[in-house]
Amino acid sequence: MFVGHLALAYAAKRARPSTNVGWYVAAAITADLLWPLFLLVGIEEVRIAPGTTEFTPFAFASYPASHSLLMLLVWGFVLMAVARAAGVEKRAAWLIMALVASHWVLDWVTHAPDMPLWPGSTKFGLGLWNSLPATYAVEATMWAAALVLYLQHRHARNWKVRLGFWSFVAVTTAMWAAGPFSPPPPSSRALAWVALVGWIAVPWAGLADRGYKREVQRA
Repeated sequence: MFVGHLALAYAAKRARPSTNVGWYVAAAITADLLWPLFLLVGIEEVRIAPGTTEFTPFAFASYPASHSLLMLLVWGFVLMAVARAAGVEKRAAWLIMALVASHWVLDWVTHAPDMPLWPGSTKFGLGLWNSLPATYAVEATMWAAALVLYLQHRHARNWKVRLGFWSFVAVTTAMWAAGPFSPPPPSSRALAWVALVGWIAVPWAGLADRGYKREVQRA
């Protein structure tokens, strides 16, 4: 799941609007930001195996450091501490922690049984990715609903802000939608290098959010 994770990040902005959405995006995709780094240093393992599921050709053989529920709770507390040190309010920091952990829940729904509770545990997964129509329907609905919530009662300061926001939405949506039809990378190492582009999402979303102003509600 990709835009589904982003959907929770943008929905979180509606819940705690005083915190920049970049924090929420970083939290929601923490697992996927760490994963390519761990692949490159050999801590985790993925295989290129077309047909593994309908949605992705990747078989996630081992990724307990980035994707197990226990380690996501650990990373969540780490990011929460960083956020508090940077001046993020307490309730928003707890929401950041929850978003990091939410990655496991959403991946449990979409993945084949490859999601561990802790390193070495039994693996779980409901396999939504075995159906392209169902995957598109669920994630697209989440993404659209989150964007509506985010934009409600908010307006961009100028066209540059709108361009920044909608280009982010367009690029992330296109990458997600085209995933099943794109040729697989030649190796897991090549995949890891490509996956590092996900780090751009955090400052991109954060900068666009700075230009959106919340409208004052009048009785």
